Amino acid sequence: MHVPVAPIAAPQAPPDLAAVAARLKALALEAGFQRCGIAGVDLGTDEAHLRDWLARGLYGSMDWMARHGDMRARPGELVPGTVRVLSVGLDYGRDADEAWSNLRDGERAYVARYALGRDYHKLMRQRLQRLADRIAAEIGPFGYRVFVDSAPVLERALARDAGLGWIGKHTCLIDSEGGSWFFLGEIYLDLPLPVDPPASAHCGTCTRCIEVCPTGAIVAPYRLDARRCISYLTIEHEGAIDEALRPLIGNRIFGCDDCQLACPWNKFARRSDEPDFRVRNDLDRATLPQLFAWTEGEFLQRTEGSAIRRSGYRRWLRNIAVALGNAPSTEETLAALESRRDCEDPVVREHVAWALARHGA
Repeated sequence: MHVPVAPIAAPQAPPDLAAVAARLKALALEAGFQRCGIAGVDLGTDEAHLRDWLARGLYGSMDWMARHGDMRARPGELVPGTVRVLSVGLDYGRDADEAWSNLRDGERAYVARYALGRDYHKLMRQRLQRLADRIAAEIGPFGYRVFVDSAPVLERALARDAGLGWIGKHTCLIDSEGGSWFFLGEIYLDLPLPVDPPASAHCGTCTRCIEVCPTGAIVAPYRLDARRCISYLTIEHEGAIDEALRPLIGNRIFGCDDCQLACPWNKFARRSDEPDFRVRNDLDRATLPQLFAWTEGEFLQRTEGSAIRRSGYRRWLRNIAVALGNAPSTEETLAALESRRDCEDPVVREHVAWALARHGA
């Protein structure tokens, strides 16, 4: 009896990895990213630097940095099978003169430029997911995972190795053709794609970022003491802010950009007109009393979809109280502080009392 035998399917040819890499980069640019590169996963030198930073306690109260220390430098442990990382950058640049003007006006609030619009995490994650889906549709299934500041990832080291820029003395990534005003995102891949040459450093003898830091948080080139960093103090730090540091914070109520504003490479930064990053709630010109008057309901409504939401209402008021303590002694400043002299939150109340004492009230 003759039994028909099914024909043997021709083996699928493995993808041309160089072609896949080129296609990934082309699609990344098409998706709206301004820079893209591919890195390997050997971060041994960076792991040693991270361990030393943690051992010195420079991470403040960010215990999650210590909990996942080694995994940050080992992509293959975070996502088993990872052998390459696609790193992308998305510009959010703004006018530096406008930022300096805001900082000089003690009656206005200063919010870090990245937080003036909508939170970038969701936008970038969606774009990276669509990018991975398009490649899978062209070459077939492969292992990957998308990250946008959402897991223990040494994103700056990976971006450097992917050729996107070098890590400056202020610890931010700098691109010689676009400065440092850009967000980073990654796709961990199980495809052994050809890697790009890492970026070389071009800070030279410049120390402007170190000299301009209001609190002296950049304690040495490439070494940041988070416990003194205004971004850490206003966003991550719970409880009271060290009294010695409060006067140095000025009018910065959420984050700090001074080290980037002072960097000469940012003269090459490209101004972004991404709709999601456009200023919301007039945060580029709002006064401190105006923002201090927000109720908790207003804060939650106005910061929906914003990175500012993560600080929470209590820290928002605490930060503004500090800034009001550093502001000119106007009727509006004193009235704003008096309005919360008896705030039910003890931390806010303490900072309001400090601010009033600064004005001799």
